[in-house]
Amino acid sequence: MAAPKGEARWSGETYVSEKRVNPGWTPTAEMRRENPDLPAYVPGGHPRNPLGVRAMYLGKSLYRIHGTDAPWSIGQSVSHGCIRMFNQDVADLYQRVSIGTPVSVTW
Repeated sequence: MAAPKGEARWSGETYVSEKRVNPGWTPTAEMRRENPDLPAYVPGGHPRNPLGVRAMYLGKSLYRIHGTDAPWSIGQSVSHGCIRMFNQDVADLYQRVSIGTPVSVTW
């Protein structure tokens, strides 16, 4: 899994509030300030979509457990608070997790 960088690192108890197959991605204003070259939106299923093939949304936050278009980033502190997994692993987890499943994030 890729870890959040800097101040994006968080921990706590939450739950899976939503699940999406091939989710679209809209970077936050902060992400676009950090990297003005980011597109305003990347459609689901696009090979450059940083959310990968599946996403599980956490509580009422913008945080997700999701796949990635950058498998070399797994294990690095690169995300903005989300938890990245290899696409094949997040697809497997997605099938086994229900909405409402408790999630505990620790470091």
